[in-house]
Amino acid sequence: MGSIELVCPGGSPAMLRAAIEAGADSVYCGLRDETNARNFPGLNFSPAELEESVKFAHGRGAKVLVAVNTFAHAGATEAWRRAVDTAVAASADALIAADLAVLAYAKAQHPDMRLHLSVQAAANTPEAIAFYAETYGVKRVVLPRVLSAPEVAAVVGETAVEIEAFVFGGLCVMAEGRCALSSYVTGRSPNLSGVCSPPEAVSFDRSGERMTPRLSGLAVDQFDAEETTGYPTLCKGRFSTAEGSGYLFESPVSLNAIGLLKSLRTAGVKAVKIEGRQRGKAYVARVAAAFRGAIDALDKGQDTERFEQLLSDLAEGGRETVGAYKKVWR
Repeated sequence: MGSIELVCPGGSPAMLRAAIEAGADSVYCGLRDETNARNFPGLNFSPAELEESVKFAHGRGAKVLVAVNTFAHAGATEAWRRAVDTAVAASADALIAADLAVLAYAKAQHPDMRLHLSVQAAANTPEAIAFYAETYGVKRVVLPRVLSAPEVAAVVGETAVEIEAFVFGGLCVMAEGRCALSSYVTGRSPNLSGVCSPPEAVSFDRSGERMTPRLSGLAVDQFDAEETTGYPTLCKGRFSTAEGSGYLFESPVSLNAIGLLKSLRTAGVKAVKIEGRQRGKAYVARVAAAFRGAIDALDKGQDTERFEQLLSDLAEGGRETVGAYKKVWR
């Protein structure tokens, strides 16, 4: 591992292996149920697959971090307790959690298990981080994607807890863990069910040369025949208002902070994270290889400029941004 830990997504066992073979230091993944925030059909791990994948990772010097990062349902916490127990039994290297009940259970039942605070907890101040560290023994915090680079440095400077920051992939219009958009239309959300835009609520209507994606019957966009139609989410839909038509909440664009690795390392960021457990293994292999190359170059005293354009064709909407790291708005 270099000076910065490279944490990559593993939406499936095949994707986990691809990430590690491409240079990931750690892979984060989840079980095949509502306990993780990427509860899509066809993704995630059975308990047996998780155990086998941890053996694969450890055999190659990599770590597996298991996300149990949705919020347990009142009166029905058994699935989250079982997920914690399953991750521990599989010899995972850390649990990623946000719910106080999940953190409390993990600390009480498995005091030796390393705990990371999920981005879903939206902890973005030293005071909030100190609470989780002192109360539950959290060793690492994944920062929400709403902080500028100076703000990240300020947080790192005021906490002894390891800081992990997102550097590539989709962006969220709201502070993570607090979005209610999907619930408004479908009745389900990533915070409780592990999925926004649940597949059973998605439909595509073709009329002539136009394609209309819908969520629970609500049209969220419309495409011409020559346009690429993405998976519909309410936050990235195009709507008509009295002032015209366009992206009401957020334009489709991907975070790419590969050019900021040096400043993040200087700030004291311990690990950098790639978003995208719902992507394919070819995607994660390309992204992991590019960031592995950039981190290794950085550690050799070289610049990372030659890596910065390698992933542009993977960006949502064909556009990249450094997001809030260089925000100029208020």
